[in-house]
Amino acid sequence: MNIHVRDCNSEERDIVVALWTRSGLTRPWNDPAVDFDLALSSSSSTVLGGFADSALVASLMVGFDGHRGWVYYLAVDESHRGRGFGKRMMHSAEAWLREKRAPKLQFMVREGNDAALNFYAKLGFERQPVITLGRAID
Repeated sequence: MNIHVRDCNSEERDIVVALWTRSGLTRPWNDPAVDFDLALSSSSSTVLGGFADSALVASLMVGFDGHRGWVYYLAVDESHRGRGFGKRMMHSAEAWLREKRAPKLQFMVREGNDAALNFYAKLGFERQPVITLGRAID
């Protein structure tokens, strides 16, 4: 089985957010539906979906801030894991960022998420010597 990767549309928001939620990617302080809508509202970001036939089985959000490319919310439906779909989604994000002429791809992984760190290491990503700081802007 292979997947077809394409930009998601606004009508697919609920199924994408449901996948992100089932995959444990959402947090109470971030509204994934708002994140989805914001990503689709700009030419510098999108949500990519991986579809097996017509069913969404993988997704991620990708954007280019003018300096670096960023990936968020990489999710593969639990019943479809281990088939290379996560790798395919990351390659699709890289291709999207290449079209935008982004020189580098970055993303954040929460501390203790060893499964994700191992997955990304297998794809050739390396830990960066940086500390991420943040604050809500309300």
